[in-house]
Amino acid sequence: MNKVKIAVFASGSGSNFAALAEACKAERIPAEIVLMVTDKPDAFVSERANEIGIPIAAIRPRDFETKKAYEQAVLEALQEAQVEWLILAGYMRLIGPVLLEAYPERIINIHPSLLPSFPGKDAIGQAVAAGVKVTGVTVHLVDEGMDTGPILAQRAVDVIDGDAERTALAIHAVEHELYTTTLQNLFKK
Repeated sequence: MNKVKIAVFASGSGSNFAALAEACKAERIPAEIVLMVTDKPDAFVSERANEIGIPIAAIRPRDFETKKAYEQAVLEALQEAQVEWLILAGYMRLIGPVLLEAYPERIINIHPSLLPSFPGKDAIGQAVAAGVKVTGVTVHLVDEGMDTGPILAQRAVDVIDGDAERTALAIHAVEHELYTTTLQNLFKK
């Protein structure tokens, strides 16, 4: 079976990146992570990628005059690695026209809420502040909006007694499983 060549985009600790890398290695996802892209070279996700031997494209947006120039540099790294799909895993930037046009309907994101509720940053904090009893995880295609693309999968997660930290732990566990299952199903087609 041919493996899909993917790039994982991350800005932080990389727990979803690590879960995806493990699922690819164990062949639960018929894909190979050929590149890890980060906008924050000092983020812990870079250490995770180094440890398992995945090439890193650490490209700082502030090193470019425009978002278009930044994305063009990212696109060149993706093309060099022959990337077929972009998988966002805690990447804290909106994807712009350069990447959207280069990878139409081949950019996937995971978000810690049941979209369309609580889009954007700190979705878990938003859910706790709103006093909801249930939040969740959404895997969706990326479009030009913030967390507005077509939904591929969702799973509910109970909010734990208004506790954002404990709720986040529960959400992360679901994220790792739901992202793996969704990509597994998508790439087997």
